[in-house]
Amino acid sequence: MKLNIQLFAVPDHRVSKTRKRKRRSHMALEVPGMVKCPNCGEMIKAHRVCPKCGYYKGEAKLEVNEEE
Repeated sequence: MKLNIQLFAVPDHRVSKTRKRKRRSHMALEVPGMVKCPNCGEMIKAHRVCPKCGYYKGEAKLEVNEEE
């Protein structure tokens, strides 16, 4: 049985490192938006209640028990 090479997906030219890396530029992992809590200074995700002190926009929204 003789295989015809034209039946398979064979690239005509080698893909350069630059072209390959440009194509993959959107595949990088993203760091979540972190901000400093204005009340306690802990780094938290933006627009969320601080899990350490329980404050959001200067108001106590959550009661946190201190265990130390």
